[in-house]
Amino acid sequence: MPSENELHRAKEAFLKYLDGIRGYSSLTIRSYHDAIDEMLLYAEIHDEADILMINLMPLRLRIAPLKSKTIAAKLSAIRSFVKYLRSQKKTVELRGDESVKTPKTLPKPVSHDHIIHALQCADPMAQLAITMLYTMGLRISELTNLRVDDISHEWCRVRGKGDKERDVPMLGNITTMVQTYQRISPSKAYVFEAKGEKLSENSLRYMITKAFAKVGLKVTPHQLRHSYATELLNNGARIADVSELLGHASMATTQIYTKLGNALKMDHYLKSHPLCHSPEDSQ
Repeated sequence: MPSENELHRAKEAFLKYLDGIRGYSSLTIRSYHDAIDEMLLYAEIHDEADILMINLMPLRLRIAPLKSKTIAAKLSAIRSFVKYLRSQKKTVELRGDESVKTPKTLPKPVSHDHIIHALQCADPMAQLAITMLYTMGLRISELTNLRVDDISHEWCRVRGKGDKERDVPMLGNITTMVQTYQRISPSKAYVFEAKGEKLSENSLRYMITKAFAKVGLKVTPHQLRHSYATELLNNGARIADVSELLGHASMATTQIYTKLGNALKMDHYLKSHPLCHSPEDSQ
């Protein structure tokens, strides 16, 4: 079995990764810290033929009285830690981590003004990355894999989950930004490269979170995708169109992902339903 000190050092390295690379809030990092400490204290952990075995059942029994949402959050934090351990070349088998059903929650969108403020303080690469996420609704993985040849004058070919492709509208000034950036920093194939190699997701994520940190904000790339969808829906875009632009396999995902405010729903209802109009309106 790995020593307690080794696992605690791995935990501290993981938390620094969440802060510096993923840009998680201090409150979220604290919740991860507590969940992992509980795992280290109550789970059965031992080595078996060079495999780190983690059985969460003793922990699950202890936290069973808690609300399902709280249990799900703790399990999610532990799974993320295990994923990090595996990325560090550690073979880990996790048991007793079955999901707990809980209502889906959403990341908060970033206000337009905050995004503009961050763009004003960002370097050219960060400016382009933030702008493309915000105006095209891309996942960070899609932005990483975006090739120069994928971009035309008004459209961009995006490769999403499961290698599914979709075409996303691209504003003319964004195309110009890409061309300007390419003159400053020419690349072989991908829009974002460093020393002739495609920039990794973590490098792009760190660059974006750092740009927002300059203006005192904790913002993740996924929040920019959420902001894109929210702005479209709040300004009258059809949910079917937004779903297609986001690359969702099901419109139900978009309905969960982009909740309209009640006031906007009422406004759309009053404008759309025929019985909400006076007889004079139909003449």
